[in-house]
Amino acid sequence: MSALTLSTSSAATLRADAVVVGVAKGAKGPVVVPGGEGVDKAFGGKLAATLETLGASGGEGEVTKLPSPGSGLKAPLVVAVGLGQEPEKKAGYGAEALRRAAGAAARALAGSKKAAFALPVEDAAAVAAVAEGALLGAYAFTAYLGKENARGAADAAGKGAKGKGAKAAKGGRSEQEARAPLAEIALVGAKPRDKEHKAAAERAQVLAAEVHRARDLVNTPANGLGPADFVAQAQAAAKEHGLKIEVLDEKALAKGGYGGILGVGVGSQQPPRLVRIGYTHPKAKQTLALVGKGITYDSGGISLKPAGANETMKCDMSGAAAVFATVVAAARLGLKANVTGWLALAENMPSGSATRPGDVLTMYSGKTVEVLNTDAEGRLVLGDALTRACEETPDAVVDVATLTGAMVVALGPRTFGVMANDDAFRTAVHETAEEAGEPAWPLPLPAELRKELDSPVADMANVGSRMGGGLTAGLFLKEFVPEDTPWAHLDVAGPAFNDASAFGYTPKGGTGSAVRTLVRLAERTAEGDLG
Repeated sequence: MSALTLSTSSAATLRADAVVVGVAKGAKGPVVVPGGEGVDKAFGGKLAATLETLGASGGEGEVTKLPSPGSGLKAPLVVAVGLGQEPEKKAGYGAEALRRAAGAAARALAGSKKAAFALPVEDAAAVAAVAEGALLGAYAFTAYLGKENARGAADAAGKGAKGKGAKAAKGGRSEQEARAPLAEIALVGAKPRDKEHKAAAERAQVLAAEVHRARDLVNTPANGLGPADFVAQAQAAAKEHGLKIEVLDEKALAKGGYGGILGVGVGSQQPPRLVRIGYTHPKAKQTLALVGKGITYDSGGISLKPAGANETMKCDMSGAAAVFATVVAAARLGLKANVTGWLALAENMPSGSATRPGDVLTMYSGKTVEVLNTDAEGRLVLGDALTRACEETPDAVVDVATLTGAMVVALGPRTFGVMANDDAFRTAVHETAEEAGEPAWPLPLPAELRKELDSPVADMANVGSRMGGGLTAGLFLKEFVPEDTPWAHLDVAGPAFNDASAFGYTPKGGTGSAVRTLVRLAERTAEGDLG
């Protein structure tokens, strides 16, 4: 991950490959935002006018590169990034605007060694936002690049767009994606001796590192990340960070009666697993349980997905990746809370041994489920994991899953849905997501839709009608949570994997969706403020 430093040097005198300044949409054209005064001075006070000549408007995420004026500025390159509409006086720029601007600039500087970010950092919250955005934007998944492309990416880090780094784009990656991430980020105006600034920067580094962990897991192809491979990574992290880990293999799952997880994984040559990874603090007063859907590849099973719907199904373990990363983050941050993560891991494949439509499974809770669609498998593994997690009587439980296509239809590709059995807790989770900078929307669990899950041969079916499919999935999960346990369900099917162009600090591919929300929720748990 990129190095992060706080610097009291001026943007004009700091040695770097580039200096980043913010630009906003003013009433009469682009305006240079606070933090960029030194750079503007080097341009004789005409930086905004120069940018306008080049077509810049200050629009959100807009990136404009221009050479330095030759004197008064040590960095050879200036990167102006748009923050959107100029706020009213004293209002300042919002955290998410700063995150996205810093992220866009960091992405644009892939291949560079060092950049000075001269964005508004008037307080610790702004330091946190700029640091998070820049670190999250400086990301690339290179584990599967061939030797030539990997060498090209390394060369590009030292040569910018020159050399073999540009050639790497021929393999389907853009020239920018082929370069190594920005190596060092210097926050100009942030004070290294200020306790709040330092703490904000340190938290941002942990947060970004764990989001990157989740992204790497999601981006890893299924032939490199089966249930056992995921377990191995969890065990390594547990050893490194002093976490307690328990793993139930297929024999233990069968003995324990985990019919949901077994029913999903039975068609694969890679057996399923249920992992409990836990962080505890001696002064903790509350416990937060997190449950993640970990389908390492989802073919749909016997209810096979149609052509064109399989290529990104390595991402169906995004929920487990987010939960895993959150528990590690809680440990690294030393939160005064107990945080347990449950990773329900399986591969959903068709074979002679696979669960068939019409089969009935007996869940860990004892409930029986008629499987009408084997492609509605996430709720089956989550049902078992939720029941087990609730046996430990946590103060609250949250599950995270790429659960339904219906949620993408309802909320689009960038927003996740929040459902809950408690209105106050749903509100708390939604507010936490917004605070963390992750778009989310509260949704109901209408009681009248429960009858959609009725089955003539079992306690319930695993799917209802097509209409309101995301909500009936939530109602299915609700059956496995005690009424007196606050529970929320996050359906991250839209934002977990970005198959469009990168934007802001969000890369193409795995995004690490929900990690920042869950970490903030763990912090609220430590503060005794779960809602």
